[in-house]
Amino acid sequence: MHVTPRRRPLAVSLLCAAVALSATACGPFGGGPASAKPAPGPTGPFGESTGPQILDRAVAATKTAKSLTLDVDVMSDGEPLKAYLSVDTRGKCTGTLTVGATGTVELIKADDENAYLRFDESFLRAQGKGESPEVQQALLTQLRGRWTKTPVNDPDTRDMLALCDLKGLLAQFEQGGSGIAKGGETTVGGRKALKLTEPGGTADGTADSTAGGTAGGTAGAETNTVYVATEGEPYILRLVTTGGDEPGTITFSHYDRPVEVKAPPAKDIAALD
Repeated sequence: MHVTPRRRPLAVSLLCAAVALSATACGPFGGGPASAKPAPGPTGPFGESTGPQILDRAVAATKTAKSLTLDVDVMSDGEPLKAYLSVDTRGKCTGTLTVGATGTVELIKADDENAYLRFDESFLRAQGKGESPEVQQALLTQLRGRWTKTPVNDPDTRDMLALCDLKGLLAQFEQGGSGIAKGGETTVGGRKALKLTEPGGTADGTADSTAGGTAGGTAGAETNTVYVATEGEPYILRLVTTGGDEPGTITFSHYDRPVEVKAPPAKDIAALD
């Protein structure tokens, strides 16, 4: 028995959303006219550096990360999509993916050969929709609370693991932006941060005054905001898109913290036909 998502692969949607939000560094932020002049901002922790200069530093620092934790909360195709994953550049990955109001998948990837997935009951019931009651019950009996083992090169598994590619995600960030406005100082996850905003995105020019953006924005003009750490390495701490068709937030934390993962015990792994 093989559990195959009957929809656009969750991780693919999340990765698309991540890339869209990271376009604050390689799309909307990076694509302004060469002649655009950054809006004046406060001196703050980066001295007289302009918004584009600060973002360049943040991108360069972020791309050196060996590991981090992603907290994704976005809208895609009209549905909420969430992920909480600890990943590193060696391919280790662990955390959860959630599609819609329910339907969560836990995942473990400890090496480049196999991945382990555990589906909650809501996800399993969705997979069994349209099947006979007997088949639905068999699916629940076999997989409820248990892990499945699958090769990482399996097409469906590869889709589910898309966000585990930290090197690929960080490669989306590029330097050389222009027209980026410096905002005020705030905190993100307890860390001091400076807000950088793509100007002209909304009527009031703000995106997330509390640094707590959510995926519940309203459609309209799109605003992209980046929060950059002001102490220690100038890592990107949060990317926020409000308005537009796919608003959402990606928070980056636990930079360079080792990702501790290991395969589940054999007794907890379902034997699939």
